[in-house]
Amino acid sequence: MSWLPMLGLTSLPHLGGLYGGYVTRKQVKTWYTTLNKPSWRPPNAAFPIVWTTLYTGMGYGSYLVWKECGGFTEDAVVPLGFYALQLALNWAWTPIFFGAHKLKMALIEIVMLTGAVGATMVSWYPVNRTASLLLTPYLAWLCLATSLNYCIWRDNPDEDEKEE
Repeated sequence: MSWLPMLGLTSLPHLGGLYGGYVTRKQVKTWYTTLNKPSWRPPNAAFPIVWTTLYTGMGYGSYLVWKECGGFTEDAVVPLGFYALQLALNWAWTPIFFGAHKLKMALIEIVMLTGAVGATMVSWYPVNRTASLLLTPYLAWLCLATSLNYCIWRDNPDEDEKEE
């Protein structure tokens, strides 16, 4: 049964990903197609592949930190607290962007998410270097996603006002 925490913590981020996929699925074919987007954006088919990989890496990293700290102990409060914060922010972005169509709010939120991931990496590094490094592709992807969110917000200035 020692594999159960590893499986559970590695799988946890995917729960928000499944919900995000549900929210996104209809919007990608309707509302998202009406937006002005930069030519350099990744193809829509790349997103589920990338997010599956990133969620697995961050989940496994959280397991490594959890294990190194001896479970949910006092030593784990800061590193797993930052992890929980970034995970909540991660899960919140999709309903804001795709569900509520709030481009500016989503941009503010993804900037906070990127900062929270950086803080998570810093707090994980002294606990487990591998876990911290597993977040590197995630941070890189968030930089791309933040740039994409910014360009979509900039190039669709009336979108936030349409919904009000």
